[in-house]
Amino acid sequence: MSKIRQQRTADQIHLIMSNLFQRQMNDPRLQGLTVTGVQVDRELQYADIYVNAMGAEERRKEVMTALGKASGYLRHELAGRVRLRTVPQLHFHWDPTLAQAEEVNRILDDLDIPALDENTAAEDSSEF
Repeated sequence: MSKIRQQRTADQIHLIMSNLFQRQMNDPRLQGLTVTGVQVDRELQYADIYVNAMGAEERRKEVMTALGKASGYLRHELAGRVRLRTVPQLHFHWDPTLAQAEEVNRILDDLDIPALDENTAAEDSSEF
């Protein structure tokens, strides 16, 4: 399988899943869910779907449980929208990237960097 087709299929699944979560899912546990990435294996048998609920790290367990129960429905809906010989098995994963980015921002905000005064800046620039 070519890398281009693999990436196109992943992009198409990403778009379809995002659309399904925004418009078709009635489960309140899946409200505000964002698909952050999709990876498909070379044989197009498995799709790893990375999701996150904005600002709700504490909802992780309930969201993952809801996705496990809805995976059959989501795969069925995907089959109706994508043209593949076999529809890949869907594996959902929590994407910790947003929480990590918030942690890095918090650390950067907590840094105490002294302001550079004008005299020191002028002396430093004249050295070069």
